Amino acid sequence: MDRIEELRVFCAVADVRSFAKAARRLGISPAQASKLVARLEDRLRARLLNRTTRDVSLTDAGRACQARARVLVDEFDALETSARDTDGPRGLLKLSVPISFGAVELGPALLEFATAYPTVGLDVSFSDRIVNLVDEGFDAAVRIGELTDSTLVARRLAAVRIVTCTSPDYLAAAGEPYEPAELVARDLIIDLNSRTPFIWVFGRGEGSHHLAVDGRLRFASPHACLAAARAGFGITRVPAFVAADDLRAGRIVALMREYDPDAVALHAVYPHARHLAAKVRAFVNFLVRRFAGEPPWHQGWS
Repeated sequence: MDRIEELRVFCAVADVRSFAKAARRLGISPAQASKLVARLEDRLRARLLNRTTRDVSLTDAGRACQARARVLVDEFDALETSARDTDGPRGLLKLSVPISFGAVELGPALLEFATAYPTVGLDVSFSDRIVNLVDEGFDAAVRIGELTDSTLVARRLAAVRIVTCTSPDYLAAAGEPYEPAELVARDLIIDLNSRTPFIWVFGRGEGSHHLAVDGRLRFASPHACLAAARAGFGITRVPAFVAADDLRAGRIVALMREYDPDAVALHAVYPHARHLAAKVRAFVNFLVRRFAGEPPWHQGWS
């Protein structure tokens, strides 16, 4: 076991090029990480890492060792996972989920999952930051929009429409826009939480076009943007799951539906693993079933 831990720490340090970062990832102290790697080097009688005050790099021996060490660590972890999961999903599941979607739609789903799998604990971080799942020790994440990390496995869960909307009172006072270009002369409320807050895309596929926008009110929260639109301050653009209840109740109205952009995808993502832990597999499959078909945030108003 000690030798496996030495290899595990060495692989972690080699991956992130830092003893401190590797130690945080593994839940140990930097001093313990340094001690384990030094012990491995003593045993192999070879220097595996070059250390400076600013950087850690692999030696030639380290590069040769890393490839074989990774196989051994992965095989041992797979053995542990297989033995642990014989009785089904269990253990602590660490998740990263976006704030708005997590609060509105995922919160109830998480409680349903907790009820269905009483032997699985949940440690859920609500953040719109794109976390590094491996470095920060997350088992899985839920993400909306384009995926940029090709090292992760992604399961598509549902589509999310982006809605341009405002209040009936604002339309009565300012008039309804019928073309995207008309928006530049209107009061716009900007969601800084969007990937491109000052560029609104209209139309789909090859027929889409980009409109540069700005506004007096800017909030890093789609909920705050929607509240401002509902109060008559102007026009905003938010995900459908944020606006659905107000759209159904008529407190806000969707604009220029014929210019709706392509929906963005909702995914569950997790690191590649030869033997996926039963708790992760159960959670991802649960979400796939939970959001199958037309998602609830698109129903009753479109």
